[in-house]
Amino acid sequence: MKTQVLPVNEQSIALAAQLLRQGDLVALPTETVYGIAADARNGQAVHKIFEAKGRPQDNPLIVHICGMEMLRGIVAEVPPRAEKLAAAFWPGPLTMVMPRGREVSEVTCAGLDTVGVRMPSHPVVQAVIRASGVAFAAPSANLSGKPSPTNAQDTLADMDGRLPLILDGGESAVGVESTVVSVVGEHPMLLRPGYVTKEQMEAVLGEEVLVSPAILEKLQEGEVARSPGMKYKHYAPKAQVTLLRGSFAAYRDYLAAHAEPGVWALCFDGEGAQLPVPSIEYGRNHDGVTQAHHLFTALRDLDRQGARVVYARCPEQSGVSMAVYNRLIRAAAFRVVNL
Repeated sequence: MKTQVLPVNEQSIALAAQLLRQGDLVALPTETVYGIAADARNGQAVHKIFEAKGRPQDNPLIVHICGMEMLRGIVAEVPPRAEKLAAAFWPGPLTMVMPRGREVSEVTCAGLDTVGVRMPSHPVVQAVIRASGVAFAAPSANLSGKPSPTNAQDTLADMDGRLPLILDGGESAVGVESTVVSVVGEHPMLLRPGYVTKEQMEAVLGEEVLVSPAILEKLQEGEVARSPGMKYKHYAPKAQVTLLRGSFAAYRDYLAAHAEPGVWALCFDGEGAQLPVPSIEYGRNHDGVTQAHHLFTALRDLDRQGARVVYARCPEQSGVSMAVYNRLIRAAAFRVVNL
């Protein structure tokens, strides 16, 4: 299969809509990362996503819509909490897990009785949904386990020959996947942190949002992934990544003691020049928004540089930084050194 990369215009959006309607895949930009889309109601089409990514079938996918009326058939009901959160954060980078409706393919939901839904704010996604009439399932457009792509070039690097079309809509603004919150239980629960924070959701709901232990720790043996991104190792470059938690001085000293060919630092802006090993910077210290925007590109750059071992500065675990920490701890397969 030849993969076309096309700029976004009326013709390419019409082609994307046609491909989706006929059960094919399209990669396209969202405000979070680039995604691979297939008709969420068509199990055979959705199965092609798992094949293209090499993704385990027990990992559920998120359904993308462009208006509240599209929820009909996708979800069985819209809980009051979901209505509040939608009013505050949709369109935007928030996925809500709700009771699954009759029309969603079992393949999309990995057999669960719930479905994750979001209404993206990116104009290209909205245009493709409107033009196709298709609510589509879409995970990130990377090979399973690798860092998610935030531009068309990185999408092509992973997906060339695996799907017919990539729409090039420039760089994704957010840089990490959407926040996922479950609104089906007794209490709302954060399943994957992202740009919409726990604190922001609590302010809207007027109640505590619980945090799934799987955000900061490994899933237990046999535990079911209720959301994408809960798997053990994820978002990982080829290099072995270790998170170093502590002061900059302690970080620099640790690198000096472990410097050898192939060792790289993943550090905050302005720190690289002071380090004894080559480095890539991934955003400002104490600034989760810039870290999120640069993280996946930085991890892919480490691959391009041939890094074998990467020691990463540890971000905070609150606000948007919680999302960055969650992605890095999985890229590191939970290797953390307290300095």
